[in-house]
Amino acid sequence: MAARLLANLIVMGSGIMARAFVQAYRQALANASKNGVAQEAVNNIRRGSKMMTEAEARQILGVTENSSWEEILKRYDNLFERNAKNGSFYLQSKVHRAKECLETVHGAKTEG
Repeated sequence: MAARLLANLIVMGSGIMARAFVQAYRQALANASKNGVAQEAVNNIRRGSKMMTEAEARQILGVTENSSWEEILKRYDNLFERNAKNGSFYLQSKVHRAKECLETVHGAKTEG
């Protein structure tokens, strides 16, 4: 008898908790849409995923528009190795992203 009563209490309690959770989630979504928090989060994600511009990539690697691909690679290797030894991972990743950006630009120029 006690086990049956305990089981009923657990089932009823979990049902109440589930309904409360769903109601709280709906209220949180409503509040987020009123305040514009959801839209701001989406905009931040979009902004963060944008690729580096060609001008920024050239500035990071220290090359000009007239630089040859070999010169870009030499500059990349130099900066990448220097940051691998005693630099930061952040700077190393920026150098790598800059090279990737210029690779796409260089590939588009050679194809077209």
